[in-house]
Formats: sequence, C-alpha cells, structure tokens
Amino acid sequence: MSIEMILSIMDKLEKMHKSLLELAYKKTEFIKTGDMDGLDQLLKDEQSHVAAITQLEQQRQQAVTDYLKAKGIASAEHATVAQVMEVADTPIEQLKLDEARKKLLLVIETLKHQNDLNQKMIFQSLQFVNMTLDMLRPQPDQINYSQTEVRGSTLKTSFDSQA
Repeated sequence: MSIEMILSIMDKLEKMHKSLLELAYKKTEFIKTGDMDGLDQLLKDEQSHVAAITQLEQQRQQAVTDYLKAKGIASAEHATVAQVMEVADTPIEQLKLDEARKKLLLVIETLKHQNDLNQKMIFQSLQFVNMTLDMLRPQPDQINYSQTEVRGSTLKTSFDSQA
C-alpha cells in the first residue's frame, strides 16, 4: 500500500477546511452587518461542510490504520500521520506527508482563530443587546426605605393628635 491514498484524503481535507474558513470569514461579515438571514443560511452550509470533513477524517483514519497494518505495525486506537511518516518507505514520502500535514494544520489553526473571533463578536453583540434592553426596561420602584428615611431626616408621620 502506498501513501498516495492518505495524501489524497489529506488534500481533500485541506480543501474542505479552506472552504470552511471562507465561510468563517463570511460569517464575520454577517455578524458585523447583523444579517441574520445570511447567517442562518451560512450555518446550514457550515453543517454540511462539517459533515463532509467528518467523513473524510474517518477515511483518513482508516487509510492510516490500513497503511500501518500493511507495514506490520499494530496501530493504536487513533493512528496518526506522524506514525506513518516514521515508517514511510522513502524520505520523499516522509517529506510529502509532512508537507501535507503542515498545510492542513495551518488551515485548521487559522480556522480556529477566525472562529474564536466570531465567537467573541457574537458574545459582545449579546452583551450590547442585553445592556440596551436593561436601559429600556422600567426600573421597579424601591420597596424598602432608604437609609435617610429610616434615620428620620425625611421621615414624616401623618398622626393627628386632635382625636
């Protein structure tokens, strides 16, 4: 078995993650403009991307496991590309795997950063909405006496002693 299958799957994973990253950039714009309809549609697109990535990741995992088994290595529960690199036949294969792994990790790291930014922007938007709602709500009348009323400086009684 060659590493070509693993490289092909990793290339597809990188493309899907790049596409997901583009959606994350669009999400940032929708959050900035407050376009809820666009954001709703984008979330549906994101879900289909995540499903495809999950499927590709399962294929990658299986291909890595199969490669390691073909080399006579009993793999752990989660076989990695790094393990494949250690037992690759040639330095060129190792280099190709390392390059594909680094490119994929770079896209994933960028995607994480963009998603963190989007999450912070949404949180700030929610804080702003809550603050605005708090300012618009009528404040309840104070039920308890204040400190000055209890001490008698403004406390007045309406007791009529002419009875």
